[in-house]
Amino acid sequence: MVREQALLLELGRRLRAARENAGQSVSQLARDAGLSRRHVTETEAGRANPSILKLAQMAAALRTPLGELCALGAAARGERLALVGLRGAGKTSVGRALARHLEAPFVELDQRVETLAGVPLSELFDLQGQDAYRAYEAEALETLLAEGQRMVIATGGSIVTSEATYKRLRQTCNTLWLRAAPEQHLSRVMGQGDQRPMQGHPRALDELRTILRHREPLYQHCDSVLDTSRLSLDEAVAGALAWFEDTTGTGGSGVGPEATK
Repeated sequence: MVREQALLLELGRRLRAARENAGQSVSQLARDAGLSRRHVTETEAGRANPSILKLAQMAAALRTPLGELCALGAAARGERLALVGLRGAGKTSVGRALARHLEAPFVELDQRVETLAGVPLSELFDLQGQDAYRAYEAEALETLLAEGQRMVIATGGSIVTSEATYKRLRQTCNTLWLRAAPEQHLSRVMGQGDQRPMQGHPRALDELRTILRHREPLYQHCDSVLDTSRLSLDEAVAGALAWFEDTTGTGGSGVGPEATK
């Protein structure tokens, strides 16, 4: 149900943009399409589920190809930016700073998972297992997608191992892999005062290398990658911002290290 709502919201956004580009008011579009003003308003707001015939009438009135209104998959990304990578890559710190620059909401997907589950992640895994986490993660993502076209999302490090959810993320968000050396991942996490990676895991670094080696081919499906190993926070933010603005056409060229595919 949440996914359907996201599609209707995207359809409404496309219709409104086409109408504004055509220089038409809601009333004019309704009159030319032979529809009620209320129907056009409800469709633009994402609250109506118009028939293909009514969409065709509106597209004709706007002199816009019907396919442009209905091709929702490719344009559903909007100005959503999803940061992907292992824990310690800088997703939270870079994400918060990017959100401030973009004046957009910042959301940590795992926090939404905890809210849905009603328990911390550690308890969720202990009590319900990984399959339950994956189900909550997919639901949390769909809920986010229905909230708007402009946001910065920090994803969980293992989202790439959930094929359906990761595919959905890439379809609906501009994805940037924040890559770092295994040593950087571990030192950053421990530098934040979290000693858990080493507790009971004397070979934590070796385990981290193995995880990263297995996930790298999956991370590479992101739209672009930014290596944060030797970058300060400001440099990482500048590089991510420059790539995002260039990709979405929302700003200037930016300054700093560039993200690359």
